[in-house]
Amino acid sequence: MPSILGISGSLRRQSFNTALLRAAVKAAPPGTTIEIGSIAGIPLYDGDVEAQGIPATVTALKQRVKACDGLLLVTPEYNNSIPGVFKNAIDWLSRPPSESKSVFGGRPVAVMGASPGGFGTILAQQAWLQVLRTLGTRPWFGARLQIAHADQVFDAQGELTDEKVRAQLADFIRGFSLAIGG
Repeated sequence: MPSILGISGSLRRQSFNTALLRAAVKAAPPGTTIEIGSIAGIPLYDGDVEAQGIPATVTALKQRVKACDGLLLVTPEYNNSIPGVFKNAIDWLSRPPSESKSVFGGRPVAVMGASPGGFGTILAQQAWLQVLRTLGTRPWFGARLQIAHADQVFDAQGELTDEKVRAQLADFIRGFSLAIGG
């Protein structure tokens, strides 16, 4: 029974990506669990802060990543790339460098995202690839999920209402689950 930790790269309460992550939890096939992690409360990376010790919010999220079978990054796209707050959180999780391999090394990682724009999150997802390679993860390339015009597939309460997207999400999660042993 694979366990997946999903992390939304947005801090906004009404985030389409957080809504997509909640929908992924519902779309998980039998025998697969998806837990939701959060980047809220992770400070800006600062080597001086690191020298005093890894912040508790980082340590807690790091332990959750280590405990999962696969990591699901649900990424917004800001200015055609990775959101700064999301990259910052991943940078913290790789600290200290001596622990990075135990957190990321060989870990299966899938990336998906939603955007109100017309191109989904294609550029942010591509930008994650060099980061994931550097961290030594095992990116999953079995499918792509880049939801464009997210404001048209989620309702005001953040519920996924588009049946075509719901089916694509279920296929994506099923494929990732199978790839990590589901």
